[in-house]
Amino acid sequence: MEQLKKAIRERGKVLSDEVLKVDTFLNHQVDTHLMAEVGKEFALRFKEDGITKVLTIESSGIAPSFMAATDLGVPLIFARKKKSLTLTDNLLVSQVYSFTKQQTNDISVSKDFLTEDDRVLIIDDFLANGQAAFGLIDIVKQAGAHVSGIGIVIEKSFQPGRVKLDEQGYRVESLARLHSLEDGKVTFLDETVSVQS
Repeated sequence: MEQLKKAIRERGKVLSDEVLKVDTFLNHQVDTHLMAEVGKEFALRFKEDGITKVLTIESSGIAPSFMAATDLGVPLIFARKKKSLTLTDNLLVSQVYSFTKQQTNDISVSKDFLTEDDRVLIIDDFLANGQAAFGLIDIVKQAGAHVSGIGIVIEKSFQPGRVKLDEQGYRVESLARLHSLEDGKVTFLDETVSVQS
């Protein structure tokens, strides 16, 4: 997706060979126009899949997921990382390790919001090692629902998450696939052009 790649080139910051900071448009400050386009692209790619729910993890996945769910005309569910006084029982729970935060969190979704009749599109901001995706897949499986696909805004193709999901037979649609962040440069998988960040 060219608009997204342009934002990564112009507004992303390479912090290391493994970390790309995109807080100017995705996971702190949100470029609502760009996220609307991201949502439209996910909706276009999955429009024939009978999606009934979109599922993500708070908080960085919410903006692109909201836009995709709006375009698909279905509810958005976000798995909570934090305990809530109103969300205490009847829960689907899984554990997710965060590479950037270097910690493991329980994520939870009320059993009221996912049923065995649901066809679920999982969306997340980043795919690196696949921990978030597999945590959400686990929640969908606990509900007896079906994972119709996984939408990723930015995939770090040099980390093993995509391979693990492919090996399990999941359909993954990534809007920007990073080949490398070496030497402070963003290189996309489908391009030979490198840019200085």
